[in-house]
Parts: sequence; C-alpha cells; structure tokens
Amino acid sequence: MSYTKKRILVTGGAGFLGSHLCEKLLAAGHDVLAVDNYFTGRRDNVAHLLNHPSFEIMRHDVTFPLYVEVDEIYNLACPASPVHYQFDPVQTTKVSVVGAINMLGLAKRVKAKVFQASTSEVYGDPTVHPQPEAYRGSVNPIGPRACYDEGKRCAETLFFDYRRQHNLRIKVARIFNTYGPRMHPNDGRVVSNFIVQALRGEDITIFGDGMQTRAFCYVDDLIEGFVRLMATDDDITGPVNLGNPVELPMLQLAERVVALTGAKSKLIFRPLPIDDPMQRCPDISKAKALLGWAPVVGLDEGLGKTIKYFEGVLGTKKMKI
Repeated sequence: MSYTKKRILVTGGAGFLGSHLCEKLLAAGHDVLAVDNYFTGRRDNVAHLLNHPSFEIMRHDVTFPLYVEVDEIYNLACPASPVHYQFDPVQTTKVSVVGAINMLGLAKRVKAKVFQASTSEVYGDPTVHPQPEAYRGSVNPIGPRACYDEGKRCAETLFFDYRRQHNLRIKVARIFNTYGPRMHPNDGRVVSNFIVQALRGEDITIFGDGMQTRAFCYVDDLIEGFVRLMATDDDITGPVNLGNPVELPMLQLAERVVALTGAKSKLIFRPLPIDDPMQRCPDISKAKALLGWAPVVGLDEGLGKTIKYFEGVLGTKKMKI
C-alpha cells in the first residue's frame, strides 16, 4: 500500500474532538493545519503539539473565508454542547451554515476532499429506535436546540448539493454521544457533568427521572471512524452513523461514575430540558459494512481514563474553567 503525505486542515482543531484528530493525523505522518476561534476550543488541548514540526495552528473563525492550500478538510468547527451552542444561538447557526459554505468553497477551489462532522441531533427526538441513516428525524425547528439541530441539517444539505452540483468529494459522519479526556468541564454534557460533580463531592444532577437513554462512544474509537470514513472511495459519501450502539439509562451512568470515583455524592433530580430526546442510540450497520468499524473501548475503561483526566484538571486547576 503506497503512502502519500497530505496537508490536512482541521477546523475546530483545538476542541475536544479536533485535538484528538490532529494527534492521530500527525501520528500518521501528515502535515496538519488546525484552525480555531477558541470559543470552546482551548490552546491547552494542543499545547503538546505546538513544537511538532508538522503542526500549525491559526486563530480563525470559519464564518469568514479561509484561503489556504490543503488536500483534505475535516470540518469540526461548532460548539456541540447545549450550554455553549445556546449561549449565542444565532452565531451557532452561522457557524454550521456559513462555516460549511466557506469550507465547501475552499474544497472546491483547491479540489480537496472535505469531511463534515454532523450529529445525531439531526434525528431530533426520534420515533425510530435505534436510528438508521435513512431515518429523517423529528426536529422542532423553532425550539431552543434548533440552532444546532437545524444548522447541522442545513450543513448536510449544502454538502450533498455541492456533491451533486460540483462533484465535490464529500464525507458526512453523524456523531453520537462521545466522551473522553479534554472534554470541557463546564460543557454541560452528562459525562463531564457527572464526573466533575462526583470528584468535587457535589450532588449529581439528573434531569428527568433518569430513565432516558444514551449510548456513549470513547473518543479514540470515534476518531478512528473519522479517519476510516475519509479514506473510503469517493463514491462513499455517507452520512454514516458513528457511535456506540450499547445504550444505558442516565441513572445507571450516574451510579457507575459514583462507583468508579468512590464519591459519596447523592443523586438529585431536576426537570427535563425542552426538546431533550428520551432515546438516542445509533444503528451502526453501515459503519460496520463500509468501514469495518465498531467501538472497542468499554464504558468502564473509557470512564476510567476520563476520570483520571479530570482528576488532573481539578487537582492542578491549570485549565481555564
């Protein structure tokens, strides 16, 4: 198998997923240009890469055009947790839609292959379970989550229209709940929330009755899926679900975090947020068939690594929270 060194752009490269992707691409021998406006990304996430001879980082907002020469683009730029994407919902929609237009335009100009990090949120509060890629979703277009849900849906539309109209080489992945080191401690996502609360000795907050389910994929597994999808033939465009098909109730997740941290935290219950889906679990049949991909990191192993990361963060207090 011949190897070709590529120059690869990662938008959102200082974020949780982006920093892990940059690491993997550098380890494979590529040149990596990360861009980030640091709204949710942090330089701490890529500090260990700054002296790497094949790594470069640029402060840039993808809602503005970017003029660089690259072979591949991974478009990951967008706040992905409700706390962050609801802080400035208009800007969230702009990042998804205008950002996609700018990255697609760049890909068209330089004839690059372009990857879109879409989301399981395109399925909304699903009426089909687990969710296959053919399911068109049940999204409230005027609710508080719509800036993210509909922004990502529109981005997918743009990607496939660029494919049909300009024969652009595209890849679209729909990401389900992912966790691991470098999650932001205040991102409002359930795994980081539970771990941070447990490590601080606080009560653990569960929204609703705790019976709503999610399926959690460890970050290393997800990034492997990204790279495998990008490497497929041009006629494979996606969308492809990437996530862990093993679901569990939030109540059970909280109990596992308490057990793994040895915390004395009590569980307290709060009302369920508006439009929060009751079930979310991927059908990964397509990923298995097309990519030979399935998660390999078990929940307890992944939680252990994530807890260790947050112990360091909360113990040293070096991270900007």
